[in-house]
Parts: sequence; structure tokens; C-alpha cells
Amino acid sequence: MEPWPGRRDAEHVIREAAMPRAKTLEVLGTPAVFASEAMQRVFAFAEKVGRTDATVLITGESGCGKELVARAVHQYSARSSGPWVDVNCSAIPENLLESELFGYEKGAFSGADTAKPGLFELAHGGTLFLDEIGDLDPRIQVKLLRVLDGATYYRLGGVRKTTVNVRVVAATNQPIEKIVESGEFRTDLFHRLAQVVVEVAPLRRRLEDVEPLANHFIAGQNPALHLSAEVLACLRAYSWPGNVRELRNVIVHAAVFAKGPVILRGDLPERLQAGGFVQSLQRLAVLDELERDAIVGVLRETNGHQQRAANRLGISKRTLQRKLKAYAIDRQEHYPMAETA
Repeated sequence: MEPWPGRRDAEHVIREAAMPRAKTLEVLGTPAVFASEAMQRVFAFAEKVGRTDATVLITGESGCGKELVARAVHQYSARSSGPWVDVNCSAIPENLLESELFGYEKGAFSGADTAKPGLFELAHGGTLFLDEIGDLDPRIQVKLLRVLDGATYYRLGGVRKTTVNVRVVAATNQPIEKIVESGEFRTDLFHRLAQVVVEVAPLRRRLEDVEPLANHFIAGQNPALHLSAEVLACLRAYSWPGNVRELRNVIVHAAVFAKGPVILRGDLPERLQAGGFVQSLQRLAVLDELERDAIVGVLRETNGHQQRAANRLGISKRTLQRKLKAYAIDRQEHYPMAETA
């Protein structure tokens, strides 16, 4: 049985009339899906700064989409035909990170049986993305600063200087200013990396992105599935400490446990079910008012033309007329009903 019978039309009207349209931007072959103004501004900013050669520092919580923004910067740049190389600085042990970034020569250390170019060399002519830059060892920070300032460098165990032409885009989920104040991160390197700073908001501050992202992840799991209104309310009510990455995992979980074509509240992980259900009831208490406002607004925009209004709302003219009667919408009071055809 569908939860809250009779609410499907109302929720459809509100989504169509009040929510922004979702956008999908292909970023180096990876889709970026968003509807919020916050993310529209971020990607517009990425396009603008991408056309320069400035170093970019992207800040934001883990899993909120910083790498997609970095990829967009590269895609919009004059280096887009060059290589894109990314590295997570926190995922590589400190004793190996220097050799990964700057390369090494044969015999530089035990196990170095052949020479290996570093990531800077591999990114020559393109972009190097340094994720979790706040975890860099202070010793490597010094060498990185010199390279960013255009200095040549040696591979580990090398005797020939290496020169590269690389744009660096960095990201961190840490409060980088506090790390600088504590002395754990060099002030001069921070200012060199942060010529342009882009902040990516957490998912809880851009809930408009939840539904299009969830639908995108569902399509990747099973295009035959879709979300119930109850589930959407649960998703919007959750705080998403793990951001987009957590949302993707939740959708995968729900798709696995769904018993039919509609994903229900019981298919979600338990941590989402209770809070989302309470929030669903709260939303239902104001649903009629929201729908009524949406209908009146669209009728005003169409100068009272019912068929055009119905088309814009995504419902039939007959359904619209039924709602006009149910909500006692007075045409003289709320909009100039010039025609009803």
C-alpha cells in the first residue's frame, strides 16, 4: 500500500513548481549531478578560474565532491588536453610520498631496481591534484613550495635536475587556517596554494541535491527502481555526515534490499528510518499549503490559463480543476482568470 494515499499529485506539483531543475555536468567522464544554487555557483567558479593558471585550494568535508570540482578546473583549463594526475596525500606513507611525487633513480633505496618518474613528471603539461594536502609532511612541504615557485628538483638519488610545467590543484577536509596557525602547515606554502580558494558546501547545506543525486545513484544500480515519497522525506531529513559518498552507499544498500520496484522506508539503513519518518509527518502537515501556493503561483505566471498551468505543473487540467475546488482558490482574489481553455 502506498504511504499517505492521495499525496502523490501534491508532491509532484511541489517538486515541479518549487524545486530547481537538476543538472548533470560531465567532468572528465564522471557525471556531476546537482540542483542547488550553491553547487551551480561552485562549478561556474571552477569554469572561470579554470581558464587561468592560478593554483587552487578546494576546501570542504570529506565526501562532498571536492575532486569533481578539481576535475572541472582541469577540464575548463587550457591544459585540458594534457594529463590529469591525482594523489591522496594521506593514503601514501610519509616515507614513500616524496618518491611518489618527485620520482627516484635506480638504486636510490632498497628495492629501487629501476628508475621511476614522479607524479609531477607524469603531470607535465597538465594538472596535478593533491588531495588532503593538510597531511603533508613538513619536509615535503618545503620541496613542494620550491617546485611551485618554479625551481628545478632532483629525483631521489638523482644527479640531473628535473623541470616540470604543472598546474597544482589541492584540496583539504581540514580547517587549513588552524593548521597553519598551529605551525603544522607552512604559511608560505598555504599562500602559494591558496591563490584561489573554493569552498564546497556539505550535503546537509544543499538538500536540493539529495533527490537528483539519489536518482542518479539508483539509475546506476537498477533503472527499474524508484524512490517512494516516504523515502525522499527520510533522505532530506538526514544530516549526511558522510556527504555524497554516504548517500551513494545508502542508495546501494536500499537497492539491494528493495523487494519491488519502489524503494520503501524499510529498505533504508536503520539510522535513516526513524528521523526521516518523523520529518515526513512534519512535512505532511504543511504539504497542502505548499501545494496551494505552488498552484496559485503558476496560475499567476500563466495569466490564469488552466491548460498551460496544468502542463507546467505536470498534471492534467481535470486534476488542476479538482485541486482548485478542494483548496477553494478564488480566481478574482488570487489571479486574473482570463481564460480556462
